[in-house]
Amino acid sequence: MERDSTDNRLLLALQSDAQTTSEKLGQMLDLSASQVGRRRQRLEAAGVITGYRAQLDPEALGLGVQAFVQVQMASHSKETAREFATLLDTRREIVAAWTLTGEADYLLRVYCSDLRELHRLVHDVLLPHHGVARVQSQIVMHEPKRDAPLPT
Repeated sequence: MERDSTDNRLLLALQSDAQTTSEKLGQMLDLSASQVGRRRQRLEAAGVITGYRAQLDPEALGLGVQAFVQVQMASHSKETAREFATLLDTRREIVAAWTLTGEADYLLRVYCSDLRELHRLVHDVLLPHHGVARVQSQIVMHEPKRDAPLPT
């Protein structure tokens, strides 16, 4: 889909605050509220905007440990991959997962209440999985930049 600079500015504004009203967006973009609404609907219909969420503070929820966990698989069969994907989907601590090139097959972003919970996730859930060969975790000490808006 073709986007112009106004669409890109709208996307940036929505990524910063998806609850901004069409009236306020219109003022920011020098458009009417109805024009903003039509542009937003067009971007949603094209799949550029895929949804809206509330951004929550992990610490306020009692999630004091954020970690990235690299998983190297022992087996790369379709069945093992499917089983591991099911494990990823069923664990609330795992909030994001990526498949990678290089030594690790997966990179998991996890939030846990404390180090004991992270230990249980690694030693009682991930390592016992028959398809997992190796797990390496890195605990986030400080997050100087949170997930930023995507460049448009």
